[in-house]
Amino acid sequence: MTEATLLLRQVHPSFVQNGRATSQAFRPTSKDENQLSVDNGDKVAPHAAWTRFTAQPDCSSYGVMAISRGECSTCQVQVTEDGDPYPEHCYLDFSPFDRKDLEKIGKKLAAHAHSRGWMFRAE
Repeated sequence: MTEATLLLRQVHPSFVQNGRATSQAFRPTSKDENQLSVDNGDKVAPHAAWTRFTAQPDCSSYGVMAISRGECSTCQVQVTEDGDPYPEHCYLDFSPFDRKDLEKIGKKLAAHAHSRGWMFRAE
């Protein structure tokens, strides 16, 4: 993985307003235990990542957006390639940050993703 590697993020439909992902899609919720799941875009295409994700029971995604590893680095967010539960799985580690920082970082990452646009969107 390089700094240019795109990290693919599934965006739950509840995190979309007027076709635009909210910053909530780019910060962990309480169930995430400070680890935000993403996929290594060097290993999987956006449509394939969406297909795999939405094939799981109770998993819904409006579409896929992306941020780069370098953009995470500028926000001091560590990217970990864990390959669990599938080979391309990674997570962003938000454990060093408090709630206020999570919101700021989420907004910055969302801005980067919006500048790139949707990588894949369900029709």
